[in-house]
Amino acid sequence: MAIPDSFTVRSLGGPSALLDYGGVKILVDPTFDPPGDYQVGKRVLTKTAGPALSADEVGAVDVVLLSHDQHPDNLDRGGRDYLDTARLVLSTRSAEERLGGAVLGLPNWVSQEFDRPEGGTALVTGLPALHGPEGSEPVVGEVTGFLLTGTDLPTVYVSGDNASLDRVREIAERYAPIDVALLFAGGARTPLMGDAYLTLTSAAATEAATILQAGAVVPLHFEQWAHFSEGGEQLVAAFAAAGLSDRLHLLKPGESATF
Repeated sequence: MAIPDSFTVRSLGGPSALLDYGGVKILVDPTFDPPGDYQVGKRVLTKTAGPALSADEVGAVDVVLLSHDQHPDNLDRGGRDYLDTARLVLSTRSAEERLGGAVLGLPNWVSQEFDRPEGGTALVTGLPALHGPEGSEPVVGEVTGFLLTGTDLPTVYVSGDNASLDRVREIAERYAPIDVALLFAGGARTPLMGDAYLTLTSAAATEAATILQAGAVVPLHFEQWAHFSEGGEQLVAAFAAAGLSDRLHLLKPGESATF
């Protein structure tokens, strides 16, 4: 059973979050660039707000969890500079091939162990994710999710840019119930995949929470970019409609929650 105050998540805006997992310092999807337009092939993604903390304010962490490297809303120029200073980055195998350096590709269901400052260990396990509808991976590229586990620590799911409830069901078969789910939401859409959603909609996030039997849900990556079709208001409404309002922890950039 999880002990009180053993896991803290601080939203930095967009997909970025600073985690304290039993003393292990973790940064999820570093994005530090200012608002503006960012070219991705023939597309332009518009960032509408900057991060709650700068890279210097975040400082050193034990590990970076990078869902994928190919889109600037998950890894921008400032994030790439931050990776150059990181001791270890866990991501996809294709990110390891492209970025090299401290990046280690973590295959699905494979774990990396970390020593905790006050004794014991924590595990980060790679999880399946799909950044769009079935068959979209050749277009959108490889992405990954993560699971955090440890003795006397809550089980924490980090979805990354996953839009597939089938992948969530695979994860639930092995690991449910999940104590805390960090779900990338927002119902992202770009011309790359037409009307298809590239991340979870608000309704799909509530279904994911139910599938995972999640005790708490912290949405990430539903704001600060113009290609999101839904925001915080829709998340609140969807969780209320599903009778899950008590599980939703909607953080503004800079805010923290401890579990």
